[in-house]
Amino acid sequence: MSSAMCTTETNKSGIIDKVVGRLISRKFTVFITATSLMIWSNLDSDTWGLIAVAYIGGQSAIDLAKMWRHGA
Repeated sequence: MSSAMCTTETNKSGIIDKVVGRLISRKFTVFITATSLMIWSNLDSDTWGLIAVAYIGGQSAIDLAKMWRHGA
């Protein structure tokens, strides 16, 4: 492989890793936070689900708007 082709492939995989890592990290943080509240603050399962759905749904809407606006 030429060095230019190798660099392009490395950049693409780096960008994909950052995007996937960020999305997984945010969703995992919401899961851990809601679960911690459920355990230590007597949060019921309905409220836990509401927190998770509200954040993940809201974040998905924001990501969709960004993709639509910037054409990514």
